[in-house]
Amino acid sequence: MGIEVRRGFPMLLDRLADRAVGARGFLRAAWYRGDSGPQDGTTIVARRLDDSVIAAIPTVPIGPTLLGARTVPGSYWPFRSILIDSSATQAELTEAFKHPMLRATLTPMWRVGPVYKDDPATVMLKRAAARAGWTVLKRRVGQTFIFDLAANEDGGWPRKSTRRRLAGYERQLGLIGAVSYRHVTGSDWDEAAFAALSAIEANSWVGQTTDGSGAKFLSEEQRERWRRMVCDPHLAKALSATIMFVGEQPAAFSFDLQEGSTQFAIASSYDERFAAGRPGRIVTWRQLQWARERGVTRVDLGAGDSGYKQDMGALPGSEILDLLIVRSRSAAKVLKLKWGEESAIGRDAFLPAADVGHAALLTRIEPWLAAGAVAAAVLALSE
Repeated sequence: MGIEVRRGFPMLLDRLADRAVGARGFLRAAWYRGDSGPQDGTTIVARRLDDSVIAAIPTVPIGPTLLGARTVPGSYWPFRSILIDSSATQAELTEAFKHPMLRATLTPMWRVGPVYKDDPATVMLKRAAARAGWTVLKRRVGQTFIFDLAANEDGGWPRKSTRRRLAGYERQLGLIGAVSYRHVTGSDWDEAAFAALSAIEANSWVGQTTDGSGAKFLSEEQRERWRRMVCDPHLAKALSATIMFVGEQPAAFSFDLQEGSTQFAIASSYDERFAAGRPGRIVTWRQLQWARERGVTRVDLGAGDSGYKQDMGALPGSEILDLLIVRSRSAAKVLKLKWGEESAIGRDAFLPAADVGHAALLTRIEPWLAAGAVAAAVLALSE
């Protein structure tokens, strides 16, 4: 087993994403780089003796520098996960987490998440880390809702009565200005698209009544994140925006990510000036029509706003978890008071470190680590 620490997010992440556990082909170098900002990223790569890659852990610093904590970045929660090769065994991953270089790089603690509880990579990660002597703390941050688009093509959502109502609203908006749509994906991504998305958010409730931190395109920094991502042709094609215009004015959008036949809803918004015409519902309707043409059969609607999702016929899917993986068992006991309980998988798999050298290391670091434990608990930054 060999461990190497690479600066930044190397292109090997792209190759690993294509064969990673969990069918997350979009977890590429640009995906991690897009959310890293000015911070220097570090990627830990675990290899077999034949040089084949077992796993990669992209990280950036988080929280007070003195604390030394790290987190797995990612351009959209809840996909801030490590990459595990589909050929990797549980035993190999456990050995990687025992490796002195990996322990030194990730000590005292690191965050993975939000991630899906039922993602096989999440399950493997929790078990391997715990078996290697780490304590895995978890907190629940939501639950996703899944819409079966294939089953709802006829007689589902929107029902005929709903389609008639939405068409009526569309005609109503047409009295203000001609209603048109632009579908953006692949090489279609341009500054005009980003400008339209930004304008809609500026006139939405997010732009008008909040500090804008939850927006996706409102600020230049937020737009730059996605610009960096669509420089990767694979991600440019996976990402799409359906933008509704009323006359020359951008009125609503749906922003989504496709992986195979599954679509993940990242964000949607509408200009409050057109609220009476239900532009948010209309653009969702039109976007799903387009998604069907692209081969989408399953739509992951994400967490939150469960009322309208269940009205559509969406069913609860996976829980979404935030993991904090802590090297010191005693520090974890303090941290869990603010973060959350130990993972059941991790608790059952936990094997205390037995080597004297490691025990001595814990003795040296635990006093300051425990003192910073409460501060570290607030590292859970969620969108």
